[in-house]
Amino acid sequence: MENIKKFADIIKNSNYIVAFTGAGASTDSGLADFRGKNGLYNDRNFMGYEPEEILSHDFFFAHRDIFNRYLKEKLSIDGIKPNFGHKALAELEKLGKLKTVITQNIDNLHQEAGSKNVLELHGTLKKWYCLNCGKKSNEDFKCSCGGTVRPQVTLYGEMLDEVVTENAIKEIKKADTLIIIGTSLTVYPAAYYINYFKGNNLIIINETPTSQDGMANVVIREKFAAIMEKVMKILK
Repeated sequence: MENIKKFADIIKNSNYIVAFTGAGASTDSGLADFRGKNGLYNDRNFMGYEPEEILSHDFFFAHRDIFNRYLKEKLSIDGIKPNFGHKALAELEKLGKLKTVITQNIDNLHQEAGSKNVLELHGTLKKWYCLNCGKKSNEDFKCSCGGTVRPQVTLYGEMLDEVVTENAIKEIKKADTLIIIGTSLTVYPAAYYINYFKGNNLIIINETPTSQDGMANVVIREKFAAIMEKVMKILK
């Protein structure tokens, strides 16, 4: 409980908070993470392929049927709702404390919770488009032009969106407090961006150790939603 109180005090005394979230932020909503105890990447065989191969640029164009099946069976966000942690971050934004959420997630849950300033490093499954004519939708579709339709997500072998990454780095540089949530900090280049943080307070909320634990002011190994519920009670 001491760390929870310290976390709440840091929020009270911060002027420019930035949150950096990974898959662990959404597990309380019912989504699996990737590298955790029950993570998606622990299942190394899906129709004869490993997850990292399926979620790659080359595999998408070679085996779109398997790619789309993997998304539907393993990464579906249908019916998934924001948890208390997502809602708490949106509330901190309304209060003027939290300035930006930088997320590695592709589930759109921060926006659904009410966050306005969200930078999606890896894109989103809520946006699909035709590579031929550019037609867009918020879900998978068959384009009337016959073109290939794909989700607006960054696959292995593709570069991150340059504008999004530049803005993410700018926000991290401006932050006096950086909250890292639900990420093992092993996915690069995204995980490297936290090296731009020069503020006073680094908070890490993750159920397993990360490479930056030794640099943090506060490390909390509990579920994100439960932590934020306790913190918001203190702040109110």
